[in-house]
Amino acid sequence: MANPTIAIVGRPNVGKSTIFNRIAGERISIVEDTPGVTRDRIYATGEWLGREFSIIDTGGIDLSDEPFMEQIKHQAEIAIEEADVIIFVASGREGVTDADELVAKILYRSNKPVILAVNKVDNPEMRNEIYEFYSLGLGDPFPISGSHGLGIGDVLDEAVKHFSTEIEEEDEDTIKFSLIGRPNVGKSSLINAILGEDRVIVSEIEGTTRDAIDTRFESENGQKFLMIDTAGMRKRGKVYESTEKYSVMRAMRAIERSDIVLMVLNAEEGIREQDKKVAGYAHEAGRGIIIVVNKWDTIEKETNTMRDFEEEIREEFRYLDYAPIIFVSALTKQRLNKLPELIELVSMNQNLRIPSALLNDVVMDAIAINPTPTDKGKRLKVFYGTQVAIKPPTFVIFVNEEELMHFSYARFLENQIRKAFTFEGTPIKIIPRRRK
Repeated sequence: MANPTIAIVGRPNVGKSTIFNRIAGERISIVEDTPGVTRDRIYATGEWLGREFSIIDTGGIDLSDEPFMEQIKHQAEIAIEEADVIIFVASGREGVTDADELVAKILYRSNKPVILAVNKVDNPEMRNEIYEFYSLGLGDPFPISGSHGLGIGDVLDEAVKHFSTEIEEEDEDTIKFSLIGRPNVGKSSLINAILGEDRVIVSEIEGTTRDAIDTRFESENGQKFLMIDTAGMRKRGKVYESTEKYSVMRAMRAIERSDIVLMVLNAEEGIREQDKKVAGYAHEAGRGIIIVVNKWDTIEKETNTMRDFEEEIREEFRYLDYAPIIFVSALTKQRLNKLPELIELVSMNQNLRIPSALLNDVVMDAIAINPTPTDKGKRLKVFYGTQVAIKPPTFVIFVNEEELMHFSYARFLENQIRKAFTFEGTPIKIIPRRRK
């Protein structure tokens, strides 16, 4: 099921990105004392009191064509649409501003839980100056300091109280997948084509992702699927479609709920930066990935056209060398009949469990081919490995010193494991751990 989502809202230069980084636990947004500079990642995951959640930094949603106050208004509206809980950040140094009052009015009408965090309260004396924020009508203001990490825990304590306790029922026999990609790559047409001939649509259910309709169907061999529809999501107003980062954020919510992601590319337009960004999220999340090149019927073919396009994909998506590539046409239905069986194959590989004895044979053979490296005179010793998880398959390799397992050698072991057991379509994780 999708994690609950927290959105951070507020006018520029109140410290939203600093707070975002504190909650996410790593420095992943650009932080400078200049309004509007946030332009890096705006979506991350965090954890508090054992609850995982997603977090959005709305300051990173670029609406530069809009006037200043309109930008703030639109970003607040996006937060209202996407979030389960909203953290409204103001500045204790400047006090209540007209922009703060505008955002407060919008949030007040949202019927969403709003937590008012007054940032830049860096010393106890300043706490007495936050009482004017009661005038915003959003309840008790929480004094915090994003730069020093003070008060963030109190804000998260309050946020967790508003998370839903309902558990979405999981059907282990159902494969959940979504189609993601930029606008106009043909996701809607592909969805309609997949659900067309020889498919039994069991039900249409309201999705956890807002304004989406999930569709359950069965393939001819009886395999159950749940298709998470991102293409059908429609927001009020064109502002949501005008920002690339917003569509990335929307894809993230679908990725969270999916077992397998179909990364749809437009054969006519080729590969764009946003394609790589979204695919990177799916890879980091450990989801199965299939690269689907749509509109292949519109391309003039020569002898090596498909091979050349595949080589370009492999070059641009080097970290997805395990992902199968399929060239399709939603219009002519070319190769679409192969998609469900390819999804099944990737699902099977995601759930593959390797016996420890077999795994260790492969690991020891790998070491014989390429001996373990040394660092400052000390050699990495690999004792044994074992699989500890599926979706994605995860292997713990017990060693003498974790620091001696360089990334390149871990990648070598991963490649040897893939040669032995395939794992097509799914990332695999290797975790070095010191043997006690």
